Amino acid sequence: MATNLAINDDLLNSALNIGGLKTKKETVNLALEEFIQRRKRKDAINLFGTIEFAKDWDPKKARGKK
Repeated sequence: MATNLAINDDLLNSALNIGGLKTKKETVNLALEEFIQRRKRKDAINLFGTIEFAKDWDPKKARGKK
């Protein structure tokens, strides 16, 4: 999908240098991947303390082993 974006040249050049990538396209794609991963981790972290676990749960029994 072709997309035209007005991207800050200073930011893009810094990202190119830091990332060591060859093209602007690679740099933008990597930045988007890292952004998504970071947001997913943040969402997972927000789940901590919100899930109640059954203290008597037996993983061996759940697998069918006795």
